[in-house]
Amino acid sequence: MKKVYLDNASTTQLRTEVIQEITKILSEDYGNPSSTHGFGRNAKSVLELSRKTIAKHLNCASQEIIFTSCGTEANNWILRSAVRDLNIQRIILSKIEHHAVLHTVEVLEKEFNVQVDYVEVKSNGAIDISHLVELLSHEKKTLVSLMHVNNEIGTVLDLDKVGRICKQHNALFHSDTVQSIGKTEIDLTNLPVNFLVASAHKFHGPKGIGFAFVRKNSGLQPLLYGGEQEKGLRPGTEAVHQIAGMAKALSLSYSNLEKDRLHISELKKYLISQLELEIPEFSINGSQDGFYTILNVLLPFSEEKTAMLLFNLDMKGIAVSRGSACQSGSISVSHVLKEMLSTEDLNKPSLRISFSHFNTHQDIDLLVEALKSI
Repeated sequence: MKKVYLDNASTTQLRTEVIQEITKILSEDYGNPSSTHGFGRNAKSVLELSRKTIAKHLNCASQEIIFTSCGTEANNWILRSAVRDLNIQRIILSKIEHHAVLHTVEVLEKEFNVQVDYVEVKSNGAIDISHLVELLSHEKKTLVSLMHVNNEIGTVLDLDKVGRICKQHNALFHSDTVQSIGKTEIDLTNLPVNFLVASAHKFHGPKGIGFAFVRKNSGLQPLLYGGEQEKGLRPGTEAVHQIAGMAKALSLSYSNLEKDRLHISELKKYLISQLELEIPEFSINGSQDGFYTILNVLLPFSEEKTAMLLFNLDMKGIAVSRGSACQSGSISVSHVLKEMLSTEDLNKPSLRISFSHFNTHQDIDLLVEALKSI
C-alpha cells in the first residue's frame, strides 16, 4: 500500500541533504561552541555560519537571529518579556491564533492583569483590518500579535500593511511566521515587524530547533537564566547539529522556492478540480486563494461518518488532519473554524490537507478515491 503524507502543516519530511548535514556535524564538529579550544571553536564557527545563513535569507542582521527549541518557545519568550520587561499594557490578537500564542496571552492576562483585545475575524478567516485600526486608536502601550499564515485554513496576513499600521500607532508587532518562513519571501530590512518566529520542522528541517527574529535594541530579556549563550538571551549549550540542519533546510527551501511553489500550487489546484468533479458539494474553509501549501475543506458527509473519517483514511495509508481535531476519542471543535462556520457546518467533517514538494498527482488521486469510498 502506497503511503500518502498530506499533513505538512503539522511537520515535514527531512530533505536528504539536511540529514547528511546533521550527521556530518554530529560526527565531526561535536565540540561545545562555548569552549575556547579547537573543538569548541570549530563548533562555534558552524553555529555562527548557520546564523549568518539564516539572516541572509531573511535580509536581517545575524545578531537579530536567536536560536530557540521551537516556535512555541520563541512565542512564549517574546510575549512574556514584552509584558514583563517592556511594560506592554495591552495585547491585541485574534481568536484564530496558534495555541502557543493564545494560551500564553491567557496566562499573561491573569498573571500581569494585561488588557487583551481580540480583533474581529471575517467569514473567510481574514483579519478585519478596520477593526484593528479602531482598537489601536485607544492609546495604551500595545503589542499586536497576529500570525502570518494561519496553520489551519491558510489565510495570509499582509505583514507590511499591518506592520505600517502598528508603527503609525506606536505599537510593537509580533507575528508567528512558523507556517510561512521557508515557503515565501520575507525581507526583514523592509518589513516593519519587531518579532518573528520559526520552527525548522515546518520547512523540511529537524524537530526541536527554531529561532526568533528580534529587532535590534528591542529590550527583550531572557525567559531562562544560566550561561551567556545567544547573547545572554537564551542560555544553554546550543544544539549545533540541529542549528546547522535548520540552516541547510532553509537554504534549500529558498533555493528551490520558485520551483516548489509552482509544483505545490498546481497540486492544490488539481485537488480542488478533482473534488469539484467527484464531491461537488464540498466547500473551502477560508479562501481558495489562501496560502498555497494549505487547503481546508468542508465535506458533505453524514455525522456518523465524521468521527471515523481520519481513522478510515489512515487505514488506507493517507495522513491528513481534521479541521475539528479528534483527541482521546472525542471530537472538539476547532477554535479556528468556530470563528467562521455555522453550528450546522461545525458538525460536518473538515479536513486540512497540506502539501509539500514531495507530493505527487498520484497522492491527490488516492486521497480523492479514498474520500469517495467513504
